[in-house]
Amino acid sequence: MSPPKENVSLLFKLYCLTVMTLVAATYTVALRYTRTVETELYFSTTAVCITEIIKLFLSVGILAKETGSLARLITSLKENVFGSPTELLKLSVPSLVYALQNNMAFVALSNLDAAVYQVTYQLKIPCTALCTVLMLNRTLSKLQWFSVFMLCGGVTLVQWKPAQATKVQVEQNPWLGFGAIAVAVLCSGFAGVYFEKVLKSSDTSLWVRNIQMYLSGIVVTLFGVYMSDGAQVLEKGFFYGYTYYVWFVIFLASVGGLYTSVVVKYTDNIMKGFSAAAAIVLSTVASVILFGLQITVTFSLGALLVCISIYLYGLPRQDTTKIQPSETKSSKERLATV
Repeated sequence: MSPPKENVSLLFKLYCLTVMTLVAATYTVALRYTRTVETELYFSTTAVCITEIIKLFLSVGILAKETGSLARLITSLKENVFGSPTELLKLSVPSLVYALQNNMAFVALSNLDAAVYQVTYQLKIPCTALCTVLMLNRTLSKLQWFSVFMLCGGVTLVQWKPAQATKVQVEQNPWLGFGAIAVAVLCSGFAGVYFEKVLKSSDTSLWVRNIQMYLSGIVVTLFGVYMSDGAQVLEKGFFYGYTYYVWFVIFLASVGGLYTSVVVKYTDNIMKGFSAAAAIVLSTVASVILFGLQITVTFSLGALLVCISIYLYGLPRQDTTKIQPSETKSSKERLATV
């Protein structure tokens, strides 16, 4: 999955763009289906936990291929994982935040239409922008800040008169859905920038970092299962309500998680912007077909503004593949820099 050199080719970037777009759009629609159409709801906390376990095994497998032999793999794990408690603790921060974000995504999609969720979730861009300025010593151009406000306007239009679904079999609470989205957005902004800073601040293998994060992630999500659904899981079973569709959602979440780390390591905002915009279009079209989603003029205008703002925000003014050196500017000065 990862390229042999730090200088990634255009072909590899296009490959990541295609996979990310398809996975994001398919995941949104499939997750919504499992949470609103099926009668026996599975425990979302167990699904998040299983996702972390699968991502861990996939990362170990890719690291094994990267190291070239079982002996080197064991040595790498001993030195960088089991022999580095400080690094494990450092990567437990995004694990905790990502686990909360994933659970909030389940709550949001249980109470919002797929297209509304996908567009509203783009609020992670202004949140990420602020975290990038404050945590990575970067600045944003006038065009990028303009795109942030344009995005907020688009999202406001989407929320002003949400599209309605006509084939949902469970009662939904839009306010709970938007509240869950708000928490997920904050988690995404902070955890994404924090993980980027950790990845680009050292030469440690991406897959070693992933293993460190997923180990703590498993612990965190298991705790979440116990706290949220412990009694019901003991009564009904860990895999209660699991169907082929649920396993498909878990698979998509696992693959999406790995590609997210690859994108953070090797690519830039342009790729993520195009991917997010394309995923909005695809999931909206799928929702019209699968859930009878009624697209209004207000919703369409908001979605259009979001797509334009995502594109504008992805026009970087500087090299974003490396951490910028610390400057003497204050946080307020960096926020005002154009």
